[in-house]
Amino acid sequence: MNLAELRQQYALESLSETDVHPDPMVQFAAWFDEALNSQLLEPNAMTLATATADGHPSARTVLLKGYDNQGFTFFTNYESRKGVELLANPRATLLFNWLELQRQIRIEGNIEKISAEASLAYFQSRPRESQLGAWASPQSQVISGRAELEAREKAITAQFAGQEKLPLPPNWGGYLLRPLAVEFWQGRMSRLHDRIWYTKKENVWGIARLAP
Repeated sequence: MNLAELRQQYALESLSETDVHPDPMVQFAAWFDEALNSQLLEPNAMTLATATADGHPSARTVLLKGYDNQGFTFFTNYESRKGVELLANPRATLLFNWLELQRQIRIEGNIEKISAEASLAYFQSRPRESQLGAWASPQSQVISGRAELEAREKAITAQFAGQEKLPLPPNWGGYLLRPLAVEFWQGRMSRLHDRIWYTKKENVWGIARLAP
């Protein structure tokens, strides 16, 4: 296999400045609905990119669990690597990559924790096994092996026996990313892709086209 020869032609759709909604959150909702209706696997999966205070980046896939005109919400262990980095540098980028639709959305913004009450409401809406897993896993920490993780899960299961809804772990909860810039990317022929770029200044969104 010659990797240099791997390529796809993109010709499903086009995107122009006159096509998009003036509010990127409304535009996001329209594209997200299309992704949902297209039966994509995990359409709410997104890459979350963070960085340390001195600029060392890292990225991983997380799941979008809510969005509104304030921003985008996801949940995690606050003591995980991403949680530690967001504490030191509360800025992040989200990336949705929907290859089947030849689309991508990139979102840059500031991060803040949501309320403990909102985190608890979501946490207790999860399957009980997921609640137990959040208590059992010291996310991003080095462990001796799978057996240690399973032993922790067994101990937590015994501790909360008979409880369908577990209390919120003290190190677990949600984040809200408030967007400051959003890019909508639509694949086009000859690699002349459409890139529509929103930036927010003084609470007003501006729209521009970026070269591919």
